[in-house]
Amino acid sequence: MLDLVRLRALHAVGTHGSVGAAAEALGFTPSAVSQQIAKLERETGSTLLERRGRGVVLTDAALMLVRTAGRMLALAEQAEIDLEERRGRPAGRLTVAAFPSAARGLLPAALARLAAAHPELDLRMTEVDPHLSVGMAARGEVDLAVTHDWDTVPLPAPEGLRRTALMADACEMLLPRDHPLAALDRPLVREDLRSVRWVCQPPGSVCHGWLMSTLRAAGQEPDVAFTAGEYQTQVELVAAGLGVALLPRLGR
Repeated sequence: MLDLVRLRALHAVGTHGSVGAAAEALGFTPSAVSQQIAKLERETGSTLLERRGRGVVLTDAALMLVRTAGRMLALAEQAEIDLEERRGRPAGRLTVAAFPSAARGLLPAALARLAAAHPELDLRMTEVDPHLSVGMAARGEVDLAVTHDWDTVPLPAPEGLRRTALMADACEMLLPRDHPLAALDRPLVREDLRSVRWVCQPPGSVCHGWLMSTLRAAGQEPDVAFTAGEYQTQVELVAAGLGVALLPRLGR
């Protein structure tokens, strides 16, 4: 019978990419993780880790065990959850990953209410960009990922994840007070934005990708003059008259 603790150690190495990272995630020492995997190698009669430079790589046998271990650990976790639900009290650790503006604007009150209603829950939260948090949820590093996407740039959900819509967030144009477009007495349209200089999230972010694809679809090449990850920094750049920005209300 394979030992679940040793399978968990191997699964953590496969998930996090190294013995050291696995040890940190599990709260063990690297030597303890190595010892568990060595015992698993003796139990299975298979080599599971091979030295590669300064690190290790998983063998084919280890990769097979990691896939199986993932299913076994999920079943064990579900069994624990089912038992707690029968007792009528949610318990255990619940780890949430959220993008910055949701971590600030949505989760504090929600997590506080959850903690008050279920004191046996060990709540954890980490601030992570959406394109990273989805992968973390798929790998089991977090239990829940609060993400965002745009209507024209949907965020894919890997197999095994369930998606639930929380809310729709409107985006608004931010203009310097004395900008010519600010004097218009009608809603702005894309054609109004041909010659503006943009303040936007950095390349690689969901917001930057949405802006580029949306305006390019309208035959425009956006002039992104300033990039900043913090929405408040974007607001200050716009207020200084350096450009315009398109910001979600939650971010602002």
